[in-house]
Amino acid sequence: MRLVQIVIAAALAVMPTAWAGDVAVPAKAASVPTVSSQLERSQAEIKRLEQDVDRQESDSQRASERLQQKDQAIAELRRQLESLQSAPPTSEP
Repeated sequence: MRLVQIVIAAALAVMPTAWAGDVAVPAKAASVPTVSSQLERSQAEIKRLEQDVDRQESDSQRASERLQQKDQAIAELRRQLESLQSAPPTSEP
């Protein structure tokens, strides 16, 4: 949906110059140093985001392992409880 809006906006922006027969000339082309610095910032942002994802995946893995350990402990306690409940009652003197 967003792509359609962008294409329509671009077409509307180009139409008046196309009808007039003029060639659209950019007001100012981006300089190589500007593009280079933008690229460096983008690459730094990508690296930061990748590190964030790695950290979140690691945190998620550790949390999953803790939950699995707790599930095993709960299962063991349930087995013990069932064993105690199914044992014949002992008579006390």
